[in-house]
Amino acid sequence: MKIDLTDTTASKINKALVEGRRAIGTPAVGMVLTMVIVTDEENAYDSIKAAEEASHEHPSRTLVVIKRHARSPRDRTASRLDAEVRVGADAGTGETVVLRTYGEVTAHADSVVLPLLLPDAPVVVWWPVDAPANPSKDPLGALAQRRITDMYAVERPLTALEARVKSYAPGDTDLAWTRLTPWRSMLAAALDQARMPITSAAVESEAENPSAELLARWLQARLNVTVERVVTAGPVVTAVRLGTGNGEILIDRPDGPLATLTLPGQPSRTLALKVRATSELIAEELRRLDADEMYAVALRGEGTKETPAHV
Repeated sequence: MKIDLTDTTASKINKALVEGRRAIGTPAVGMVLTMVIVTDEENAYDSIKAAEEASHEHPSRTLVVIKRHARSPRDRTASRLDAEVRVGADAGTGETVVLRTYGEVTAHADSVVLPLLLPDAPVVVWWPVDAPANPSKDPLGALAQRRITDMYAVERPLTALEARVKSYAPGDTDLAWTRLTPWRSMLAAALDQARMPITSAAVESEAENPSAELLARWLQARLNVTVERVVTAGPVVTAVRLGTGNGEILIDRPDGPLATLTLPGQPSRTLALKVRATSELIAEELRRLDADEMYAVALRGEGTKETPAHV
């Protein structure tokens, strides 16, 4: 069910949500968080689709903030809020409200979002594109327990990574880091099997890949070795090599969803290591909303004084 509201207010949107739930016979229970998506018109469809797919695992109220750019001097002064309320089958397993802001409302989107947050529930803000320089200081970011950005969406991802280092606050994370979860799990499992000192390391990937840089910094912090960055044709991260006194630990994924794991003195094994969809990445981020300490370690490339022997 969809309800369109033109030149509306937050109170009218809340009323439309109640009416929509009554019309389809669905109470406002079972939703575990509020997801705020801040995006543009071009990326709105894919972002909403990813959030709706993730809502099957994490039922939520999704608020999509689309800041419309003024086309004329008159538009810059015209303050207006349009909304599209979706409930039932049109909103996954939760509720979706698409908010389009015009004029002065665009600069104060947090005042529109605040009355629409689920009471006593965590808030997550996701910027699929055009994330602020300091997410925790952004008016919308300040409302959230978890703030999700994506360095893949910027023109110069490694420059953005350095900005994230300077602005990091507990609760910040990035999908470039989330994409590494299968690699990190596989490396941890490999090092649990081959318990031997690591003497060298290398990460192979396409150029300017933020996930590869985060992976290299994480390995450097956890293993206390210098990690070489090797540029390949890609796609994304293609291999990780860890040198030991007994031979090389290698995870190689030149292309496709399969990787080859090689350990010293053992036959090679083929493992699943696919590139995951955005909806899977978002669902993973919503499973825990506390501070991601390992992301902070990877950003800075610095470990604790007592560096563990394995990842």
